[in-house]
Amino acid sequence: MGKKNAMPSKILKALALGMGAFAANLHGQTSEPSAPDLAWGVQIPMHDGVTLNATIYRPHGSSRPLPVVFTFTPYISDSYHARGMYFAQHGYVYALVDVRGRGNSKGQFDPFRTEGADGAEVVEWFAKQPWSNGKVAMWGGSYAGFDQWAVAKEFPPHLATIVPAASGHPGVDFPHDRNVFAPYIVQWLTFTSGVTGQGNLFGDAAFWNAKFWDLYSKHLPFRSLDSLVGNPSSVFQTWVSHPARDTRWTGLNPSPEQHHRLTIPVLTITGAYDDDQLGALTYYKEHIANATPEARARHYLIIGPWDHAGTRTPSREVGGVQFGEASLLDLNQLHVAWYDWTMKQGPRPSFLSQRVAYYLMGAEEWRFAGSLDEIATGTLQLFLQSAGLANDLYASGSLAESRPASSLKDSYVYDPLDLRPGARELTASANYLTDQADLQDTFGNGLIYHTAPFPAATEITGQLKLTVWLSMDVPDTDIQATVYEILPDGRSIRLTQDRMRARYRTSFTTGTLVRPGVAERYDFEGFTFFSRQIAKGSRLRLFIRSPNSIGLEKNYNAGGVVAEESGKDARTAHITLYHDSEHPSKLEVPIVRR
Repeated sequence: MGKKNAMPSKILKALALGMGAFAANLHGQTSEPSAPDLAWGVQIPMHDGVTLNATIYRPHGSSRPLPVVFTFTPYISDSYHARGMYFAQHGYVYALVDVRGRGNSKGQFDPFRTEGADGAEVVEWFAKQPWSNGKVAMWGGSYAGFDQWAVAKEFPPHLATIVPAASGHPGVDFPHDRNVFAPYIVQWLTFTSGVTGQGNLFGDAAFWNAKFWDLYSKHLPFRSLDSLVGNPSSVFQTWVSHPARDTRWTGLNPSPEQHHRLTIPVLTITGAYDDDQLGALTYYKEHIANATPEARARHYLIIGPWDHAGTRTPSREVGGVQFGEASLLDLNQLHVAWYDWTMKQGPRPSFLSQRVAYYLMGAEEWRFAGSLDEIATGTLQLFLQSAGLANDLYASGSLAESRPASSLKDSYVYDPLDLRPGARELTASANYLTDQADLQDTFGNGLIYHTAPFPAATEITGQLKLTVWLSMDVPDTDIQATVYEILPDGRSIRLTQDRMRARYRTSFTTGTLVRPGVAERYDFEGFTFFSRQIAKGSRLRLFIRSPNSIGLEKNYNAGGVVAEESGKDARTAHITLYHDSEHPSKLEVPIVRR
């Protein structure tokens, strides 16, 4: 049992590590170590009397005013202690601020609703402090990327720059992604429930998989998930009542007019496998489209090979895909260089030689361009065709540059009561980008098409576009398209994916039910950006199916309110894909020839 007064081993280990770092700092020095000066529990007043909590790190002994960088987070300020230490040791006052209703901040947390106005007041409060020189910047990703845009659209006078990474975009990719919710949002709401962190519960994969399986296997309405989990949430209930990109979401993001007015320098960061890439690039593209030429020239973009977490702390491996050493960009150092440039009149970061930096997987090197639009030098048009069968990995359809000569068509069946796909997910491989289990047996749900082997190594960089002509015998369903590289040895690498709820085929804001039996055009234009050198002898694979997953809100194909549908409403969908001269289904691939 040990002594009652003995320190737990974890604390002893932490102290040992801390003293090791302390000693390392002292090595070769005769002066005292430069640990930052800390101010904990600082209260920042808002206009309505609510106070927000901040932990402030200042360079040790600094007597002159400095620029301030702050993170505005619902994840409790202590989560970012290491960042606070780093930036304070590199010449900046750094502040971690809990958003309203989280951590030690007062008020009620209402996700996405108050960060813009509150954050603008935080900026101006920092600007007035004696240790501030009046220049204020922001740091952070995901939710803390969203709230940088939310604050920027309020135009606080002393906001000097933002560096939004992996920014969630309400109504675009969170809490629903292309109008389709995911059970994860209840997991996230539980993580951010109350005022303290719920890290252990949030990270208990076995618990969440069991709850999501219950929802899936018992064919329960998605709207019941919060109660099923044991955390009834008014926020969740409000969210699922707004599956379209309606005014509930649009008011949280900058309008075209606000983008036009936004002139501060911006550095956007995302990754090829970032779950919030769609959100990050939507902010980027909307600003580029509406900004003045001067503002566009000050908006830089980095797209690494990373996943969501890697947009702040890069890793050389994601889901079974390995990257080169060059992928390990020192993002802390780059942030300091960016802040030095935008707030201290330093030189532009050497890495940002042009306005767009992207990582070319396969070649394992960084490439640079003046804009996203100028990267691709051509488009490879690949037409879907088959001999009337495309349902099997080994008897698939083809993707060819020639237009189809026949009028054959392909079809598949999606039964929302089929539990086999979800059961397979319970034992899925951690190598989710290279695993091919979904294609070994599609259970009749899906169509597969392959290109011929590439005759030479070929760079594909950009966002694909897929146009397919479909008919179905139900008023609604979900359709997902995934593209892979199939290497000469048979290994697979997932490259990009898009998804659509059929009722939103012409508009993300207004749903229109499908006319059964009528062939209609479906344009998939939300594929994630990727850059990869396709190896000589590799093929591209396109997999089209209706998702049937424990990780997504299930569409029971009935045409009602999807979140309220259950197994009793289920209808089996029979879906036909056309690829003839009148219905040219095709995949458009951006090619870079040098």
